[in-house]
Amino acid sequence: MINTIILPVVAGLVLFLFGMKLMETSLQMWAGPRLQLWLERFTRTPVRGLVTGTVLTAALQSSTAITVIAIGLVGAGVLTFPRTLGVILGTNIGTCLTTELIGLSLGGIGVPILIVSASIWMASWLAGPLPVAQGTALDPSAAPPGRREWLRSVRYGSLAAAGFSLVLLGIEIMQTIGPALQSRGLFSWFVQEARQSLLWGIIAGAAVTALVHSSAAVIAMAMGLAAIQGIPVELGIAITIGANVGTCVTALIAGMSSSRAGRYVAWSHILLNVGGAILFYPFIHQLVSLSALLADDASSQIARSQTIFNVACSLIALPFCYLSTWKRLEFRSQ
Repeated sequence: MINTIILPVVAGLVLFLFGMKLMETSLQMWAGPRLQLWLERFTRTPVRGLVTGTVLTAALQSSTAITVIAIGLVGAGVLTFPRTLGVILGTNIGTCLTTELIGLSLGGIGVPILIVSASIWMASWLAGPLPVAQGTALDPSAAPPGRREWLRSVRYGSLAAAGFSLVLLGIEIMQTIGPALQSRGLFSWFVQEARQSLLWGIIAGAAVTALVHSSAAVIAMAMGLAAIQGIPVELGIAITIGANVGTCVTALIAGMSSSRAGRYVAWSHILLNVGGAILFYPFIHQLVSLSALLADDASSQIARSQTIFNVACSLIALPFCYLSTWKRLEFRSQ
């Protein structure tokens, strides 16, 4: 069991999480100085906030990062609580890009991407260290902004690509546990119980996501198991919905150390995901049927269901962001 299940899962999960962190950090290093400016400029209405949250989350591959940044900006008084409501809705939509890419089953190109991106990254260092900005006292011969930005984009972009390749390789390793997992009575019992009540899947998805602090990793595991017929698609979708609930733990932790307005941001994120899970739970079988119309294989069906779930929840919640109640709430939190 150790060699056939535990080690592949641990190794694959570590590789997946490391790849996600590398991709997230690289993109944040590239876009970080602009994030606050973008959030300040493009969140004046809930719709604009939704679009901004979607784009930034898709670009940074981390809904948690954008949520935590929003909490920090509200706590610092840079943004008001009502202006973050649209951003929170957008983060849920933007995070679907990760699962959609995983659903394309690109595992076979993981190694080539890693080799190419690593080569580009090393070549960027052969061109010299990242030059300082023009006009600083650190270097009288500082490089012009154009060359600096180009080199910066190449360096961090190649690191982000390398992180994505590690994500793909981690999924491939985790998928090797399929035959061993199917032969275990405990796993068969869990699947059988989940057939009776998909609430088991939601609870499992939420619990594991709360532990590893990555809904993408848990959803990827569910997609991998469904691809090798280790679990039915219905259970994979239930785990996916639960993962959306479990990811709220990170926002809750961030909100605990923030101001009252910052805690409001965290609780709005929790309300969106928990409310969405409660709303969609009775319709999981219909969600399976709808996703089956949009994709052929089990892994892609789970990716489609994640997209449908998050987009629908955000669009349903969007009109409520315009209520004047939020402005009064913001006034009392000062």
